[in-house]
Amino acid sequence: MKIAVLGGDGFVGWPTALHLSARDHEIHIVDNLSRRWIDTELGVQSLTPMDSIQERTRIWHAETGRRIHFHLIDLAKDYDVLKNWLAEERPDAVVHFAEQRAAPYSMKTDRHKNYTVNNNVNATHNLLNAMVEIGLDAHLVHLGTMGVYGYSSVGAAIPEGYLPVGVETLSGETASQEILYPANPGSIYHMTKCLDQLVFQFYARNDGVRITDLHQGIVWGTHTDETRRHEQLVNRFDYDGDYGTVLNRFLIQAAIGHPLTVHGTGGQTRAFIHIQDSVRCVELALANPPEAGDRVKIFNQMTETHRVRDLAEMIAEMTGTKIAYLPNPRKEAAENDLVVRNEQFRALGLDPITLEQGLMSEVVDVARKYAYRIDRSRVPAVSAWTKEIAKTVERDPEGKRLKSVG
Repeated sequence: MKIAVLGGDGFVGWPTALHLSARDHEIHIVDNLSRRWIDTELGVQSLTPMDSIQERTRIWHAETGRRIHFHLIDLAKDYDVLKNWLAEERPDAVVHFAEQRAAPYSMKTDRHKNYTVNNNVNATHNLLNAMVEIGLDAHLVHLGTMGVYGYSSVGAAIPEGYLPVGVETLSGETASQEILYPANPGSIYHMTKCLDQLVFQFYARNDGVRITDLHQGIVWGTHTDETRRHEQLVNRFDYDGDYGTVLNRFLIQAAIGHPLTVHGTGGQTRAFIHIQDSVRCVELALANPPEAGDRVKIFNQMTETHRVRDLAEMIAEMTGTKIAYLPNPRKEAAENDLVVRNEQFRALGLDPITLEQGLMSEVVDVARKYAYRIDRSRVPAVSAWTKEIAKTVERDPEGKRLKSVG
């Protein structure tokens, strides 16, 4: 297939592009490189040294003989450019990663909130609008988030996208209906993913666009089979308080002797998936598209759930690192349960990678290799959900400024 990977320079987009290229698909990365500009804005860099996208694709071609094409397009701003490109290339499938992906970044300031909404919602709608306008019958696979469900404890397993409900009719009988699981976003970023869901439902119903929405858990790990092929193909690896995901951040903190920063009680239960499984799930979704006229196909793209404090204790025992409990900058429940259904990917043959000491040790080894690139002042999470919380997260329980912890 000819596949457009939108946001293919990013944390999940890049290894996905390599994975699909290795399976002989014709890959076109479309990206505005905004994630690299955000690094500059935040004054932080990927733990792993990243070459330009042009150099990365050159190395891939030299290693494999396969070409990955790069196109500099801003989906949110350059609608006509996007539409003309789609009309010219007419990909068979589109994988949509082109959204600002960090909840803390989306909550930093009013400007960051506006940027996240404008970028994410416009990118998604521009893409769908353009596909319909030019009559492009391509399968759209979108990377969503488990965060659309929220993290409240309702005492029931979260289904894959749709919830069966009983509705009392005017005659007093009960009618069965399936609805989208009620959205409960915990940040502006998660809110944009909830809005994506509604846009997808409209375009699938109104225009017959074939759409798969992947509600993904927190990604951990460093390498995939393809990124291991050459040092310059390495994936980006974020450790800062805005973009670093919790398990990867713990492993990096352990590697440099920084206390593991658990916010609040650490009773937050989250869904996780290894980066290798993430790219494999995208491949499985592409191989199993819905038919035109079908409702949006929704997968829960996760393999296991863990409480944050349990992860910290596991890594502390493995590495001998101390744990620091700090005020929580997020506005969220201190404790929650999380039971998630993910039968669809398992039925398609996914054999999940679970938390194993060997894989976690691999992340620690990568962190130690590039420890000289770590700016310790960027490790604490300081982006707060409310102004009141922002005042409290400036200091830890002992009165020290957070940025001086460790």
